[in-house]
Amino acid sequence: MNKVKFLSFALIVIGFSANAQEIELAKKVIDAEQFEKAKTILKGAVKAKPDNGKAFFLLGDVYLRQSQPDSAKITFQKGLTVKENAAFNYIGMGQLDLDSGNTSGAQANFDLSTKDIKKKDIEQFIYIGKAFTNSEKPDYKKAILNLTKAKTVSPNDAQTLMALGDAYYFDKNQNEAYKAYSNAFDADPTLIRAKMQLGVLLKGAKAFGEAKTAFDGVVTANPNFGPVYRELAETYYQWGYNDKPKYAEYTAKSLQYYEKYMSLTDYSLASRMRHAEFLIIAKDYKALEKEAEEMKKLDNVNPRILRYLGYSAYENGNNAAALAALNEYTSKPTNKIIGRDYLYIGLAQLKNAIPAPATPEAKPVIDEVLFQTAVGNMRKAVDMDKPMANELNEIGKKLFDQKLYKYAAAIYEVATSNPNSKNYLYDNFFLGYALYFDNSDKDVKNIDIAALKKADKAFENVSIASPTTQEAYVYRARVNGLMEKDPLAADIMAKSYENFIKTVTDKGDVELTKPANKTKFVEAYFNLAKYTAKKDKAKANDYIAKGLAIDPANANLMNLQKAMK
Repeated sequence: MNKVKFLSFALIVIGFSANAQEIELAKKVIDAEQFEKAKTILKGAVKAKPDNGKAFFLLGDVYLRQSQPDSAKITFQKGLTVKENAAFNYIGMGQLDLDSGNTSGAQANFDLSTKDIKKKDIEQFIYIGKAFTNSEKPDYKKAILNLTKAKTVSPNDAQTLMALGDAYYFDKNQNEAYKAYSNAFDADPTLIRAKMQLGVLLKGAKAFGEAKTAFDGVVTANPNFGPVYRELAETYYQWGYNDKPKYAEYTAKSLQYYEKYMSLTDYSLASRMRHAEFLIIAKDYKALEKEAEEMKKLDNVNPRILRYLGYSAYENGNNAAALAALNEYTSKPTNKIIGRDYLYIGLAQLKNAIPAPATPEAKPVIDEVLFQTAVGNMRKAVDMDKPMANELNEIGKKLFDQKLYKYAAAIYEVATSNPNSKNYLYDNFFLGYALYFDNSDKDVKNIDIAALKKADKAFENVSIASPTTQEAYVYRARVNGLMEKDPLAADIMAKSYENFIKTVTDKGDVELTKPANKTKFVEAYFNLAKYTAKKDKAKANDYIAKGLAIDPANANLMNLQKAMK
């Protein structure tokens, strides 16, 4: 009888040990971002030991990482019903609450998860910290607060330090992140992700050569750790973006490294979606279209696939397919729509509204209604995601170069709605430039005063942001010269010409002797003389004299001089 009891106890111990080993293996696999493999391990652990609440929690967490909240919720709810470690699943439910904006519900769940823990227990606080960091609506300060509780109990726990590093990193506290990652790796040299994150910090500081060296060290330590190849991919892409002569070479390398990352993690739908996002950044739209078709084979109903199909279709010249996919995607409010979705809809509509003319000399036949619809979608894109304004610069310039000034101005007007755009100065200048040319052509019958006022404001914006940009003063003067009936226009015109003269004069002989500037000086003196002729003839004659000193045969100045005698 005693032998039977001992055998039963031994089997229980062996079963418990095996299950614990599976949990630890699953954690390592999750860290390596092999999520499909992790799910297989954890489903096996749940089947072998249905009362293991931690296995349910980790499985639910994998579903969250793969953006499958419904599956995560079902798994956490099952985990709450078991006998052992059920409380961990309150943490998962708490993260779901955070994602939905229910912060009070989240805190209530987190409190339930720690209600019965012992003084030396820290794992719950680690996972709560991670929940605050990884949530779709993160709170890094609260993550740090909870992780600090764990660190107080166990100052050298590697997982605590690693999670603290992540929280500090996303909270933009690079110094504390560096300390935490370094201490985590010192505490556990097998925690290769901590070593990798030190390279991530270098990448974020644009120290790309040093970052590559750090990542190469990780590859040497563990050549099968997939995430490091993703970091190498991102490093090379950003490196090329900042070093234009190397852009093509480094982008090609980045794509190779990303393929290596995929091969070492998995080709699940979630991984393919991450790959698709990188292909968008790297602008490899042929590969994006191929990836989107592969995703359709895995899951023909996932709506995000429509985004990738839409983007790649547009970039590969298929407007109809792009609009079909993206209109379907954005028509459902439950989809996570982003500004870029509307940008691509606007771009596809713009191509249809202004088709390429049959010959280079021919004027395009423009669909005015569709053009306004396209602009409306671009505006919606910028309203939703301000950096989308950066994407409009090239579009406006292309229309400007085609001398479609009114249409270029409409694009630039949307672009300038974001004052923090990297192209804000340039876009304002070309907004004013386009509106001026649209109203100054000899064939224009009715000048659009409202448009010219926008041009005036655009050139004013340029002068405020860059007071030494002399061309802005000239064109602001010309714009106001067209608004003869506006009572303030003449004063603004005169002041703008004066600012132009002063700005060029302050730059010295190099600018003063340029033929183009000499011509503009004559223009300025002529218009200033006209402006002051009725108020101050002596000053007007002085302007005429200065103009004739530059161009003695100028007919306009000589005629004005005669008229004033």
